[in-house]
Amino acid sequence: MFTREHTRCVKIADRTIGGGHPILIQSMTNTRTEDVEATVSQILRLEKAGCELIRCTAATMEGAEALSEIKKRIHIPLIADIHFDYRLAIAAIEHGADKIRINPGNIGSDDRVRAVVDAAKERGIPIRVGVNSGSLEKEILNRYGGVTAQGLVESALEKCRRIESMNYDNLVVSIKSSDVLMCADAYERFAEQSDYPLHVGITEAGTLYSGNIKSAIGLSLILSKGIGDTIRVSLTGDPLEEIRSAKLILRTLGLRKGGIEVVSCPTCGRTRIDLISLAAQVEEMVRDYPLEIKVAVMGCVVNGPGEAREADIGIAGGLKEGLLIRHGEVIRKVPEEKILETLKQELDNWQE
Repeated sequence: MFTREHTRCVKIADRTIGGGHPILIQSMTNTRTEDVEATVSQILRLEKAGCELIRCTAATMEGAEALSEIKKRIHIPLIADIHFDYRLAIAAIEHGADKIRINPGNIGSDDRVRAVVDAAKERGIPIRVGVNSGSLEKEILNRYGGVTAQGLVESALEKCRRIESMNYDNLVVSIKSSDVLMCADAYERFAEQSDYPLHVGITEAGTLYSGNIKSAIGLSLILSKGIGDTIRVSLTGDPLEEIRSAKLILRTLGLRKGGIEVVSCPTCGRTRIDLISLAAQVEEMVRDYPLEIKVAVMGCVVNGPGEAREADIGIAGGLKEGLLIRHGEVIRKVPEEKILETLKQELDNWQE
């Protein structure tokens, strides 16, 4: 079985991916990069949420030049995303990008790609070779009769060989498709043929609801095979949600520890409190606690203590009252309106 230990190590500023290093979570800003204040503000919020790599578009020369000021004010590696104009890639590198993301196919001639490669080589920064289902070459589409996993892999390998021929192999690769099964298949095929570290994600996954479902399925299929060194959950919405979802996916797969895990029952006719609202409030409340425990939120006092036995701490609602539970044992009964407050007090004073 392929494992993350098999990929080569690549340094991105002060972080290392590949070679069995922890999988890093990344996101992409949706501000105009030229707006330094807005971009820095968003990145700092993402850092606080747990973002470990951040990508900004360098769609204009002004945006590429803004990277130097942005980099001074953030604390995580900065990746520049470039399409079409090789001069923007060079400018982004010159203004401090810790890594660049390009598709060599839309950068143009070998001379232009070589100019970008030489700039990256001079500063020792990695290049992420990005391929997606919307950018496949016509000859590959014709050969396979459309977009296929084989075609995506062939395109990615060809682009890597193109840069390797320029005497540079400090590369990270991404192969993305909005087709979940095709995407997973492509990553597995690529991992069998190359040891470059992989950035994984389901592109154009959709809104918060559909995007999370597609990303969770796709990333689980890929990561569970030992494939993937960085991830992004691509959502149409606030990038903060991408970080929260990525952390939960990694924790659920046992690939990351830390943070409070909240479990809650699905509600039924026995429920006598507003469990839906309560569970949401608990999930929001525990987000910043530096504890590695499980918290259960149960809807009734009939099965609550039993169902919460595997949790470190739990609350169960009843008719105008609630129970505070530790490892399956009821330790306190409180009025309904005090349930959330009581849980917070317990967490504030938590000791194993």
